[in-house]
Amino acid sequence: MLRVMVVDDQALVRRGFALILDNEPDMEVVAEAGTGVEAIEKAREQQPDIILMDIRMPEMDGLEATANILKTGESTCRVIILTTFDPDEYVFRALQAGASGFVLKDIPPESLVEAVRTVADGGAMLAPGITRRLISQFAQKMGAGRNLSERLERLTGRELEVLGAIAHGKSNAEIAEALFIGAATVKTHVSSLLSKLGLRDRAQAVVFAYECGLATAGGRNVGF
Repeated sequence: MLRVMVVDDQALVRRGFALILDNEPDMEVVAEAGTGVEAIEKAREQQPDIILMDIRMPEMDGLEATANILKTGESTCRVIILTTFDPDEYVFRALQAGASGFVLKDIPPESLVEAVRTVADGGAMLAPGITRRLISQFAQKMGAGRNLSERLERLTGRELEVLGAIAHGKSNAEIAEALFIGAATVKTHVSSLLSKLGLRDRAQAVVFAYECGLATAGGRNVGF
């Protein structure tokens, strides 16, 4: 059973998302919060598996709350950022804060459920409007830096190939087919590179790949 928390300062929106997810047989909404500060407190109390987090809220925004919840490394929960407006610099900041997904609030109910399951399973979920070009744009502003290069050197040649494929939105099955290796082997490579780079999940791997220049802008959307 997936334990979910919904965070949004609009009670009607918050309740709507909660009802959709609570209706799923494998999900339980264990808490709701209307501010970033409240979200931190309830996350600590309830230890949810997934948090749906609004960006713009009073007292503390969703990005700061996300970073605070995930900063210690003790929390095993994953965060999906919710927003009503088109993606902008918040996308990259959200992923840097540790978020594993980013979806718009007008997402269809069935797609929201799919996003929660995908992220809970260790995947990443980026809305169709969030392109690699956008992520690349903000990653380049941050600059690569020596630390990123040193971390990249920890990877084997095959792990570098897998990381590049992840950054371009390929699933494990697609990576296996492209590299002529088994799906189980791909999964092992993914786990290994995440561990070596000190990353939480595939979403952070995408950001890392663009930050260090391993992946560059293109015309396709990210989503896996």
